[in-house]
Amino acid sequence: MTLPLLQMPGAPELIIILLIFVVGLVILVGATYWVYNDAQSRGNDNAALWAVLTALGFFIGLVPGLLVIVIYLVVGRE
Repeated sequence: MTLPLLQMPGAPELIIILLIFVVGLVILVGATYWVYNDAQSRGNDNAALWAVLTALGFFIGLVPGLLVIVIYLVVGRE
């Protein structure tokens, strides 16, 4: 038995694209939330700036987002 949605032309590809989008959004929000909370708990005055930079990095792509997190871990946790 197949689902009616999967019988549409292009439906499996659309579902895969939707899943990739949702996973990327979860990573973006989760990483931004973690960086903001970590910076706030350490008393960093620039917690909101680090959160915005993390969100922008992940919005551009996975590698720039991870690069922002690495920079935060090296520089922002002083």
